[in-house]
Amino acid sequence: MAEDKPDIAWRVVGGLVGLVTAWAARKVLGFAWKKATGKEPPIDTDSPEVSMGEAIGYAVVMGVGMSVAQIVVNRTAKKRYDAWKSLKQVTPGQ
Repeated sequence: MAEDKPDIAWRVVGGLVGLVTAWAARKVLGFAWKKATGKEPPIDTDSPEVSMGEAIGYAVVMGVGMSVAQIVVNRTAKKRYDAWKSLKQVTPGQ
């Protein structure tokens, strides 16, 4: 069975959604990190000024947070896009 390829419109929409989601998630997670730890998020986790525990904790929070945000937003956007596309395909009088 042939696999359906996403159309070019979804590729563009999906790419834009991904960029916006990554930017917003990074801002939200950075804000949450600052509220939880009282410190700015580490810019360079390889820096000797950042402890190993802090670097690993930040990597875990960012990795999990970014992945969850991408999954939720991508699924929601795809459902909305598919619903819009199916409405667009329906013609009056059918």
